[in-house]
Amino acid sequence: MTDEAQSETSDRSEEARTVLVVHHTPSPSTREILEAVLAGARDPEIPGVAVRVVPALGATVPDVLSADGFLFGTTANFGYMSGALKHFFDTVYYPCLDAVAGRPYGLWVHGNNDTAGAVSSVRRLVTGMGLVQAAADLEITGPVDAKVREQCYELGAVVAATAAGEI
Repeated sequence: MTDEAQSETSDRSEEARTVLVVHHTPSPSTREILEAVLAGARDPEIPGVAVRVVPALGATVPDVLSADGFLFGTTANFGYMSGALKHFFDTVYYPCLDAVAGRPYGLWVHGNNDTAGAVSSVRRLVTGMGLVQAAADLEITGPVDAKVREQCYELGAVVAATAAGEI
């Protein structure tokens, strides 16, 4: 199994609430965004959260059903979410439809000049699944700088704290 196909898990306790991070990060800048989101989700000030990181093409129905909250990350490709994240939603949508309603989520999208179509397409799917937005969507265009990294950290922290029942 390749590193990209393996998931990474960071447990803080045996009874931790799980935040599932499903992402498509094909470039250095999108990987940098992912790392900042993960740093926020793993903030030591937020107790009782396990962060499970799975690439979009490797995430499964059991991953979704066992999660208490979600962070979704994608590139904006031709005005839409990445094909990898679309495949993920195609795979899990109906099997998880009623089971995950009410669980919190956060979203980040990176595009060269426009992210609106990608954000809209993900919103339609998470709304259909009954997920609850825990933080404002993070739409990133252009280079990743300190301000973007801070916003990514905040997104991860807010979703983790919401899943843990802290917010």
